[in-house]
Amino acid sequence: MKVTALEIRKILNKTLQIALPLALGLAVFLWTYHGFDFKKACDVLFERMDYKWMILSLFFGIGGELFRGWRWTLALYPLGEFPKRSNSVYAVFVSYAANLVIPRIGEVSRCAILSKYDNVSFSKSLGTVLTERLIDMGCVGMITVCTLLWQMNIFSDFFRQTGTDSGFFCRLFTSTNFYITLSCLAAIVIGGVWAVRNVAMFARVRGLLKNILTGFLSLRHVHRPFLYIMYTLCIWTCYFLQFYVNFYCFDFTENLTWMAALVLFVVGSIAVIVPTPNGAGPWHFAVITMMMMYGISKEDAGIFALVVHGIQTFLLILLGIYGLVALPLTNKKRKKL
Repeated sequence: MKVTALEIRKILNKTLQIALPLALGLAVFLWTYHGFDFKKACDVLFERMDYKWMILSLFFGIGGELFRGWRWTLALYPLGEFPKRSNSVYAVFVSYAANLVIPRIGEVSRCAILSKYDNVSFSKSLGTVLTERLIDMGCVGMITVCTLLWQMNIFSDFFRQTGTDSGFFCRLFTSTNFYITLSCLAAIVIGGVWAVRNVAMFARVRGLLKNILTGFLSLRHVHRPFLYIMYTLCIWTCYFLQFYVNFYCFDFTENLTWMAALVLFVVGSIAVIVPTPNGAGPWHFAVITMMMMYGISKEDAGIFALVVHGIQTFLLILLGIYGLVALPLTNKKRKKL
């Protein structure tokens, strides 16, 4: 069977979508952990970690995804779409697991899930997801501004350490950290352009731009706006607590304050924007660099980032598998009717 040039291009495009984010994340991760003693990390993981706090943090992580699924259901009501709340939650579970394979593919996959099980318009739900992302960016922005005002001296040290302070031009070609930061920023821009291009192409080919815009503007008529706001606050509270509680898992971070947690949470949230699987690599680099500003050794900061990120990623995989299994089972009766 002859393979056309167009098919080859599509295969190449799909391969690059998976390979490039993995390569970037791996490169940053390897640089961040070069010379690191992974045996010590294993010792901490199995002998020195307080698991009751880790389990509590995972409950907050699950809570954040539950609130996100419930909030999404509210956004779909004004569009005349009424999915089961459980389906919305399971779709969110699957979407975060899907993002571990191809960054940002989860937004599309969860819309496809509701289209399959609840006959929700794919294009309208995609519009609500785009709106949701803008709200998330706004939340991160507000948290960042407040944190900057409270902890300006810490951020100044961070920018100096990463080669992006006011005098960075003197070290432009000598700071490896600067190149890592620059590469991550470039990846964010490229990933954003790719996402906009693909959404625009999808809308043009299918003629669905109007429906996407309708979904995008659905927030104006959101069902029960006060509850929508409360869900949003609960989402970000859960995300912060999921991160903060982890401090008590380790003897070398248990004395850090909630303000330190807020600073690290902000930096980590920004790093996750970089299109790598669950922010792997850039998240470690940012959290370790910032944690060292609070007097934590590079080795201990590396252990914290490695263990916390690894366990949280494992949780996303488990939730994704659970969502994939639960969806057909909980919708079996509906299909029979």
